Amino acid sequence: MTLVVSLLLPAAPASAHGQLATSTPLTGTVVREPLTQLGLYFTEKPASNAHFTVTGPTGSRVDSGWSYGEPKRLDKPVQEYFMVNGVFEPRLYHTGFPAMVSVAHWPAKGRYTASYLSVASDGEAVRGTVTFDYQGRSTAAPAGWSPPTDGPTPTLLALIEGTPSASPGASADAGASGALASEPAGAAEDQRGRGLPPWLVPALIVVVVAAVVLVAARRRPAARGTAAPTRRAAGPPRRSGTPARKPGNRAGGPARRGRR
Repeated sequence: MTLVVSLLLPAAPASAHGQLATSTPLTGTVVREPLTQLGLYFTEKPASNAHFTVTGPTGSRVDSGWSYGEPKRLDKPVQEYFMVNGVFEPRLYHTGFPAMVSVAHWPAKGRYTASYLSVASDGEAVRGTVTFDYQGRSTAAPAGWSPPTDGPTPTLLALIEGTPSASPGASADAGASGALASEPAGAAEDQRGRGLPPWLVPALIVVVVAAVVLVAARRRPAARGTAAPTRRAAGPPRRSGTPARKPGNRAGGPARRGRR
């Protein structure tokens, strides 16, 4: 039944908002000059308590804080989905809202990973990584600088994990909403259309399909492959202990010989 349900269910589009739209540098690219900042552009402004890290080839962090950047027009619009009256509808996002992550130094060539963790205005977690290869010259760390060891704030973790102490409305007020007031006119329109939870429609479909399969199974008639018992040939039953009759003499005596 699991196979039947999985075949009948439509693929639910991703409905989370505020996802990463692009980055500088792009993931999978090669960087040949030391950058002072990395730009991560999202479809809405990251929460004020968002957490960003940059890790070098040795596993040591090289990030040195982050700040909001200037929104810019995306070269390619990003499509995200929201639910209206139980139906997913697409919406195009044309503006990227950056988090500029500072890089303290570039200790060696190799693979670097920028990680991000935030919460969108709809309460969904925004997380992921951008990896790229650095092939530029090595640079020294600033005087007195040490690799950061801080992690996400308890407030951010509570919002993402949905604990009772967190309020989705508070995340929008404390993080994204306060800064959204300064966004361009087109950005406010992009944030509309928050609807029902994205898992509700697939869950209802699973329940309906399971009920239909169960009812059909109960109404199915029993198999008719059982053979009917064979009947014995007609005739009077033989009494136990009675010897079988010999042919040729109905009275049971010896057979008569013919006349000479």
